[in-house]
Amino acid sequence: MEYNNDQEKHSEELNNLEVESNPAKDFLYFIFDLLKTGLIVFIIAFALRYFVVQPFIVDGESMMPNFVNNEYILAEKVSYLAGQPKRGDVVIFRYPGNPSISYIKRIIGVPGEKVVISENEVKIHNNEHPDGVVLKENYLPNYTLTLPQDSKSEESVLGENEYFVMGDNRQHSSDSREWGKLPEQNIIGRAWLTILPLDKFGIQNRIAYTELSMLWNKLLARI
Repeated sequence: MEYNNDQEKHSEELNNLEVESNPAKDFLYFIFDLLKTGLIVFIIAFALRYFVVQPFIVDGESMMPNFVNNEYILAEKVSYLAGQPKRGDVVIFRYPGNPSISYIKRIIGVPGEKVVISENEVKIHNNEHPDGVVLKENYLPNYTLTLPQDSKSEESVLGENEYFVMGDNRQHSSDSREWGKLPEQNIIGRAWLTILPLDKFGIQNRIAYTELSMLWNKLLARI
């Protein structure tokens, strides 16, 4: 193929184009991109940490055998943005006696109820069950003893936005039997996912108390 003089000239011109090089400027662009990426990652991490999930390490044996010492868990906060904590939820909260300390316990009583502990039983009194119904806690070992703090019987009437919480390891737990009701505003989130140890890895399913379902009791009465 033959090229005329103009083509050769333009080809020569293209071959001799110089790329503009400014190391200082390129370095500043690199730093800017790095900072921008870091800021985006920080914002995402901040949002996840404070509005979606938060990591915690269980300290102590108050929730054994369901949660063990040094268990690494994630607490989710989304469900409590849309609704209230539920009975059976294992929650992480700021200890009312010292908000700088985080506790992990299980919700036993919810606002508007009366919780009665006596004779190794937990009885719930509410609008559906004014005479009370014994709580069946199948997540506890058979040998578990649920005892009041100082006497043979203990009662706690819960007001608006107040909860009664206890550890699963009932005889080795500092909970509502000792220091009283838990304000809803102290609740950080619900134990949602166990990361470590690996043999406990998985989602923490929510508890369903069929004996506290009014519909369930009505159906049983018809049988």
